[in-house]
Amino acid sequence: MIELEDYIRIIPDFPKDGVVFKDITPLLGNKEASAECLKRLTELVADQRIDKVVGIESRGFFFGMLLAQELNAGFVPARKAGKLPAETVKEPYQLEYGMDALEIHEDAISQGERVLIHDDVLATGGTARAVCKLVEKLGGEIVQCNFIMELIFLDGKEKLKKYTTRSVLQY
Repeated sequence: MIELEDYIRIIPDFPKDGVVFKDITPLLGNKEASAECLKRLTELVADQRIDKVVGIESRGFFFGMLLAQELNAGFVPARKAGKLPAETVKEPYQLEYGMDALEIHEDAISQGERVLIHDDVLATGGTARAVCKLVEKLGGEIVQCNFIMELIFLDGKEKLKKYTTRSVLQY
């Protein structure tokens, strides 16, 4: 069995002092590890019907699109403000220092569609919560939020407590 932790590179003091960054590029670069990660992410959803997978910019795009294919669902990118070309809905969220915002196209999700939200890491939960709000503004039903890894000590699940949240790895 492939140990996915072996493909997560630890980079101290990135992007700033005191932060220990979990880099997934070694995982992406190994076809067996990537296949195993996709298998485990798909298993987290079990046999639930998913209409759309929303991948969060940018690392959520890698496995988000693959999950959509595996689940026979459409893919929706959630992007930083100003990056999508058509009409969007926008949701601001709090950063450590300041604010940012995410957008999705206003026609990306229809009323009642069942949505899986995916990103690489669940840290503080602010980004994922903003995407949940966007999906709900458009009438989507959030089935689950899933992640490659969760940084438990940051308690991001607290911001997502009204949703089912799953991750393959926990740190």
